Amino acid sequence: MSMGGQGSGGRPGGGGGMGGPLRSYVQDASVRRRRLPRETLRRILAFARPYRGRLILFIALLLVSAAAGAAVPLLFRRLIDEGIGGGDRETVLLMSAAAVGLALLTALLALAERWVSAVVGEELIVDLRTSVFDHVQRMPLAFFSRARTGALVQRLNGDVLGAQQAFTSTLQTVVSNGLTIVFTLAAMFVMSWSLTLLSLVLLPAFVLPARWFGRRIATLARRGYELDADAGQLMNERFNVAGAHLAKVFGDPDREAARYADQARALRDVGVARALYSTWFRIGLTTLASVAIAVVYGVGGLQAIAGELTVGTIVALTAYLGRLYGPLSAMSNVQIDVMTALVSFERVLEVLDLEPTVAEKPGARNLREAVAERGAGIELDQVTFRYPRADEVSLASLESVATVPKDPPSTTLRDVTFSVPAGSMVALVGRSGAGKTTVSQLVVRMYDPTSGVVRIAGQDLRDVTAASLRATVGVVSQEAHLFHDTVAGNLRYARPEATDAELTRALQQARIWDLVARMPEGLETVVGDRGYRLSGGERQRLAIARLLLKAPDVVVLDEATAHLDSESEAAVQAALDEALAGRTSLVIAHRLSTVRAADAIVVLDDGAVVERGTHAELLESSGLYAELYRTQFADLDDPSPA
Repeated sequence: MSMGGQGSGGRPGGGGGMGGPLRSYVQDASVRRRRLPRETLRRILAFARPYRGRLILFIALLLVSAAAGAAVPLLFRRLIDEGIGGGDRETVLLMSAAAVGLALLTALLALAERWVSAVVGEELIVDLRTSVFDHVQRMPLAFFSRARTGALVQRLNGDVLGAQQAFTSTLQTVVSNGLTIVFTLAAMFVMSWSLTLLSLVLLPAFVLPARWFGRRIATLARRGYELDADAGQLMNERFNVAGAHLAKVFGDPDREAARYADQARALRDVGVARALYSTWFRIGLTTLASVAIAVVYGVGGLQAIAGELTVGTIVALTAYLGRLYGPLSAMSNVQIDVMTALVSFERVLEVLDLEPTVAEKPGARNLREAVAERGAGIELDQVTFRYPRADEVSLASLESVATVPKDPPSTTLRDVTFSVPAGSMVALVGRSGAGKTTVSQLVVRMYDPTSGVVRIAGQDLRDVTAASLRATVGVVSQEAHLFHDTVAGNLRYARPEATDAELTRALQQARIWDLVARMPEGLETVVGDRGYRLSGGERQRLAIARLLLKAPDVVVLDEATAHLDSESEAAVQAALDEALAGRTSLVIAHRLSTVRAADAIVVLDDGAVVERGTHAELLESSGLYAELYRTQFADLDDPSPA
């Protein structure tokens, strides 16, 4: 079975420092998170608890249906022995009418059973999907940086549907066939205990193969889910607009088609193997049932000739055998169905059991109250940070290919200490990889520091509610993400209750209202997948409008103008000036010309603070900042401060 692994971090001893695909992490995670079937069943029953009333009704309907079905051969026995054999027309008509009535009752019961099972099954799907969705969207950013989107979608769709089978067809199969077997055996023992025992000699041949086939089919089911997730991930990456653009620029359609064909063929092979295992099992059970019926006809026929049994009894017994071995076959098959359903449940539960590494504490405080009292100042106090390992934040089955690093995870930030007073602007600068973006992610609590404290308004971010932190801090990054929605829909994502007038005001402040007003549908214009119908500068200004609509106390700008042309940068910078006015601002910039007006500049190098001061002070000190500044403006006659 091919499963994913970890990338940026490794477990000690998990691969011995060797590169290549990570197997030890996958195997360890699989063993660690795989629960016993009994535990899985306990969790399943917990999901079923809200529907116990309907499930009791469902079982009662199955009980009546099984009893009605078991009565039919008894009617035929009496019809043959007393009606036909005794020449009693009234008995023939009465038994025939009773059989018709039981057939109609069974049909009505089947409709009622299907309605109840459909209601329970569909409501369970809603519960599972909403539980998984709610849990996943609360996971930290590190989780999404590793998990494949296609694998997550597979858990919400395929695995949830597979788990639902345990409450519909699987439950119905177990209860209905179990009751049928009980009623059938009781009736058979009453008619002929010797033939009943003879018919049960082959019972082990029905039951024993189920375990062997069940294990293999469950393994194939898990493999099929993983391959389906891989195919879904490929389509998700290639069919979004950015992926399609990249594929058309750099890709080869034949190579892409061949890659997908390989995945489709792998899924085909798993499907064929599952079909063959199931078919061999079914054929074997059907053959055994036919042999058993032939034996009963032979032995029972000799007893009938000897006058020990009636013809009606033999007909009823063989009819009961059909009702016995059919359910026995289904019950043997149900182990396969149950194991397959357990695979789906386990895959859903392992996502629900993955605890977020960044979570809200019980009794967390409202940050907004502290901001109102003390202002929205930011403090980093001796902050050290390393990015978490894969086994700390993710699941191997949600990842794809990973490598084992030769060395332990490196520390990204080391004893970083600085503050941003309320209402001021502090810029973070430094070489690529110095840790600037990591600082910004700690301020919005995408991660928690390994040691040290990040505070806003004097409050440790680990002690405040997530909602109040979201309300306090707003972010504009270098890659402004927009949903495939209207302009208004993207803006209201920050504040759903905003009026059109407020949207217009935010767009005017972001210097993009004129563009939106010229669009055919105005605020209702659909921006396309990831805002691809807009230019980079237009997307940035829409993101700034979204920020202005939210009106946070703290603004974090992460290279917000890094990839824009001069004209777009000027427009975005004007919008940013509006957004930053009167707010606490942490600005990360590669272009140093954009941070000269900052109240203070903090220079990072290799995860540590190496300089701090104003633009003029840092140029005079001739340190790293001065070096970076002069490098950027080497083509100017006067690189001195403006």
